[in-house]
Amino acid sequence: MEKQELRTFGRRHGKKLSARQTMLIDRILPTILPTNLPANTGKILEIGFGAGEHLREIARQNPGKIIIGAEPFMNGVASLLSAITNELNAVRDEYKNIRIFADDVRDFLRNTDSQFEQIWILHPDPWPKARHEKRRLLHADFLHQLSNRLTKNGEIIIGTDHWEYYDWIINQSRIADLTYTTPDIKTIRTRYQQKNMAGTQTPKYLIIHAPTH
Repeated sequence: MEKQELRTFGRRHGKKLSARQTMLIDRILPTILPTNLPANTGKILEIGFGAGEHLREIARQNPGKIIIGAEPFMNGVASLLSAITNELNAVRDEYKNIRIFADDVRDFLRNTDSQFEQIWILHPDPWPKARHEKRRLLHADFLHQLSNRLTKNGEIIIGTDHWEYYDWIINQSRIADLTYTTPDIKTIRTRYQQKNMAGTQTPKYLIIHAPTH
């Protein structure tokens, strides 16, 4: 019997969406899905973009590249849609390079052959209880899968304020036989970073590099 993949992600709803947010999901989201992506354009992926603060910053800094955000929480998707549209409910010019996949990123990866210059994963759920460790997304197999989606000299940038999870990710990177560095990166400000649920002093960052073979 084939082993079923544990679903740590899936489309989810939190607090009730506003009428405008619901309208944006119905009308705008279908127009900016990451489908039919051009092969000759650089791409950057952010997994679990939360409310989209960092994703918008990437889009502004890289106007010539396609910025893809994968987020299963519809409240976060709605927040991003609200931020990138104007009073006429049209996508602002500086955000026209954003594409949104509002579900489990693994489903997106199964259905695209895109390669990425960068893959960002900031403050993934650490699932700190021992019995929930298997729910963690960044296990060795998944990290290996992501590394194979990098372009030459591509990078996976991971940040977390949960230091035990950080050490766990490093161990998973070793299991996957991936090359990584632990740079001193200036704190990347996001809503989740500001919450600092782990109560640590600063986030820690890890960069996994594209395979050389």
